[in-house]
Amino acid sequence: MASQPDAPADSGAHTIPYADDDEGLPNPYASSNRWRHAESKAFAKYEKARGAGSAPVARDADARDAGVSDLADFLNKSRIDPSEIPADRRPTTPRFKPVVAGASEARAATAAVTTEDGGVHGDGVDAENAGPPPAPDGKEVVCGPLLNYRRMEGAQWFGSVLVVTKGGGRTQPAVPMLKLRRAGEADSAGGKTDDIQGLCLSSDTRNTFWRFDLVVQMEATETKWEYEVPDLRLASRTKPRVNSFFVPAVDESMRIMFHSCNGFSVGTDEAAWSGPALWNDVIRLHQERPFHVMIGGGDQIYNDGIRVSGPLRPWSDTKNPKKRREHPFPESLRQKCDDYYLKNYIRWYSTEPFAAANGQIPQLNIWDDHDIIDGFGSYVDKFMKCDVFRGIGGVAHKYYMLFQHHLPPPGSTYTSDSVPATSGEEGQGVDPNQLMNAYVHPPIEEPGYIYGPQAGPYVAEHSHHLFARLGARIAFLGIDARTERTRHQVNYPETYRAIFARLKQELTNAANSGRPYRHLILLLGIPIAYPRLTWLENIFASPVMGPMKFLNRRMGFGGSFFNSFDGSVDLLDDLDDHYTAHTHKKERNWLIEKLQGICAEFSVRTTILSGDVHLAALGRFYSNPRLNIPVEQDYRYIVNVVSSAIVNKPPPAAVANLLARRNIIHHLNHETSETLLKLFDKDPGNSTKTAKHNFVTMPSRNFAMITENSPNHHAANGTNGVPHQHHHHQPTDPSSTHPPGSSSSSSSSSSNSPRNQRRNPVHKKDGRLPLHAGEEHCGTKHKAASPASHGTGTDGSLDVCICVEVDQHDPAGRTEGYGLTIPALNYQGPRPPSLEMLPHRPASHGSSAGGRTQSRGSSTAGRG
Repeated sequence: MASQPDAPADSGAHTIPYADDDEGLPNPYASSNRWRHAESKAFAKYEKARGAGSAPVARDADARDAGVSDLADFLNKSRIDPSEIPADRRPTTPRFKPVVAGASEARAATAAVTTEDGGVHGDGVDAENAGPPPAPDGKEVVCGPLLNYRRMEGAQWFGSVLVVTKGGGRTQPAVPMLKLRRAGEADSAGGKTDDIQGLCLSSDTRNTFWRFDLVVQMEATETKWEYEVPDLRLASRTKPRVNSFFVPAVDESMRIMFHSCNGFSVGTDEAAWSGPALWNDVIRLHQERPFHVMIGGGDQIYNDGIRVSGPLRPWSDTKNPKKRREHPFPESLRQKCDDYYLKNYIRWYSTEPFAAANGQIPQLNIWDDHDIIDGFGSYVDKFMKCDVFRGIGGVAHKYYMLFQHHLPPPGSTYTSDSVPATSGEEGQGVDPNQLMNAYVHPPIEEPGYIYGPQAGPYVAEHSHHLFARLGARIAFLGIDARTERTRHQVNYPETYRAIFARLKQELTNAANSGRPYRHLILLLGIPIAYPRLTWLENIFASPVMGPMKFLNRRMGFGGSFFNSFDGSVDLLDDLDDHYTAHTHKKERNWLIEKLQGICAEFSVRTTILSGDVHLAALGRFYSNPRLNIPVEQDYRYIVNVVSSAIVNKPPPAAVANLLARRNIIHHLNHETSETLLKLFDKDPGNSTKTAKHNFVTMPSRNFAMITENSPNHHAANGTNGVPHQHHHHQPTDPSSTHPPGSSSSSSSSSSNSPRNQRRNPVHKKDGRLPLHAGEEHCGTKHKAASPASHGTGTDGSLDVCICVEVDQHDPAGRTEGYGLTIPALNYQGPRPPSLEMLPHRPASHGSSAGGRTQSRGSSTAGRG
């Protein structure tokens, strides 16, 4: 270390430590030398020369004014700027870094400057005197509002609003209030505003979840309601402070929007697909004729990135399956995963235009694998039971409850070092470490839910199934097909028993009240009437794949063809997910026959909504043509609307065309046939997305809308989807027959084209062709495909339109509609044999606790 320069004679040496506190008391830790800041004799000479021979004056140690740049000037004096060095002698890497400024200059540069107009330049922060950032005041909204539909009771509509604010803890400084009023009555003399106090569902130092319960009286006409939370600040400048939603008339059914697969898979070029563009079209249709409910069929968010860019990356990179399976899930890893899911939910649910729809259209959701992680529940049992999968299952369930159901989560989620369960508890006990400086509301049980009797095998929570009345004549049943799922079952037999007991009770009560249901909307995450790929399952699961799996583990052979979890073929978990998979066949057949019995007993038409496969299609179960039963009286006629994905990219056209080749007529039993309808008479717009032979699968992003042809309508518009001629647009070209709002003549093929001639006539024997008048001219020519005529009939049937994206590069997300009509059921015949026998559950799979009684399979197991 360089020696200290001699102090000038007139300065004197200090023998008393320098006092630098406010009271002038000696500082015992201070240096006795005022020249301790002088680094070298060279600097002393520099100071003397700069002072023209006069002795330099030592600066006080606590001086904060100008003069601190003298050392910087000295150091920069010997610095050589690279531009001054000849190019041939210039080093490839810089050797010198300038000392830019002293502390006082830096403070001056960053100090806030107030302008005449009140604006502020600079960050306004004194880096030295500034303390820690102020604690959040709990009034900044980081996500929301998110609007949910909950149920109907008589003429009352129930919903909820969720808002997520910044900061929180065991207690909250203030409780926000939501204001609810009928639209247009804010300033009127008779206008009434309801003040609704927020309910804290969960809170920690990061965020607080507030729920506001809405209750609205339904009226003779459709009503528009507005709500706002004036006490809170919105982080987004574009988000409206006042949001609105629509409630149907008390004697009308709801207009339904259905979607699934609302996110991008890992590695997708989101810009190439214009982001979540189809939500722009959803909002456009909502503005023209408002939707009353938005049904999410699973994968409302994609959390797969947790294994690529998230905290599970080191775990997923582990090549040894045994080490991966035995990897612990300690509290530290749980916290990181918890942060990932929370931030990903806030990010995605704040992404426009999806965020705008969240605040305007009430939601009903069930979850699927991507809400947790890709393939969850469909890998081999011993791998699904590993600590990491159980851990992320619990964390994903926590935020699924909060964001998608507005319900309080469990007090804690699974970790490998958590406390054991106490007597009478299922799963693990409450971990006090997760409740430090946090609050979780006690569980809330609501009449709109059907709870699974037992916890799931991999997610140690009870399944949540939904029942709700969607207006006057439509019932809704949403089956949670993920919480209890394994490779060998979708739901426990005990769960099916609880679901169908509740369903029969609700249908009976409605019939006894004089307001019976005419339609049942059943939500399943996975298609149930879909082409089989059993031959592909057999290949992927055969011993032939053994050597390839070994080479993949040892040398990476095959790359992404094998998944990074259990080493199986990557597509196998997707195939095992399907109800049409060999392992789910018995359960699937039993479920369809059980539904057919419900339809016959209550004369209610069942329509199934499914997603997951990133394709649009329309499957149907129907009575064997040899029975010669009209569809209007056929309780076996059940339509499966497959709409997927609204955001994620579709599979290659070759996959869609392969599935179309596999579209043969299957037989569920001797009385029931099954196949896909030839719905797609043309590709959307002027595009070429499918092969010439493919009329049944559409590889393009899509969503669906469903509307009842209300018997209360005064203007008759035909029966079962066949419009009267005077309701058609009268074209100048006699050969043009498409109704108003359908595709233009430039993008539509003539109804007399060979493609349509092979598809349109009502056909009693080939189920791939129209079976009844409501399916005649299905596709772009059908009245249900046009927003102007969709749902304007009077016979109580359902108009279904699958809205398919025309161009992935169009940020407006414009779609073209493909429509058909599903007739109401009028069945007065005898009931089919009651199916009380529940599907068989394999002994070694699908149980979260041992000792359950196994049930025998149905009498028709193995067919289909």
